[in-house]
Amino acid sequence: NEPDKDFFLIIDEINRGNLSKIFGEILMLIESDKRCENYSVTLTYSNEKFYIPENVYIIGTMNTADRSVAFVDYALRRRFAFIDIEPCFNEEKFRSYLVNKSVNKEIINKIITKISNLNTEIENDYRLGKEFKIGHSFFTSNIDINNINLWFNNIIENEIIPLINEYWFDDIDKFNIEK
Repeated sequence: NEPDKDFFLIIDEINRGNLSKIFGEILMLIESDKRCENYSVTLTYSNEKFYIPENVYIIGTMNTADRSVAFVDYALRRRFAFIDIEPCFNEEKFRSYLVNKSVNKEIINKIITKISNLNTEIENDYRLGKEFKIGHSFFTSNIDINNINLWFNNIIENEIIPLINEYWFDDIDKFNIEK
């Protein structure tokens, strides 16, 4: 009803369900050339006509490293653009964010250097690959400005090391991360 306004439907972890069954006939309706009344379908229970207008954007997020869930099938894959979001440890925005949160330069340099090196090792491991790299989000929330060292150590000990242990459970000496 508002063609001049954009609307967004955001589906987090879109690959966790059987998307062909969930979307059903909507798969056809989300194609860019079928977003008009001419391609409307009749809804089963209400007999109303339904279509997806051009000003509705569907954004699906997923963690591609999560291999325990279904892959996105090709019919759905054709209808979306896929954008990889890489960790941004070497971006000035990340460094500035931490500086603005009162994280000292020594800790910032440790984060950037050690996690970037770890990510190189993860990406080069044939069992893992780039989808398993450690993201910058580990270091962007719940920053305790009263005890930066404790904050950093907690992330390493309680989040990063357990993750690495899971990655290399069969080769624990593969990469030894120091605080």
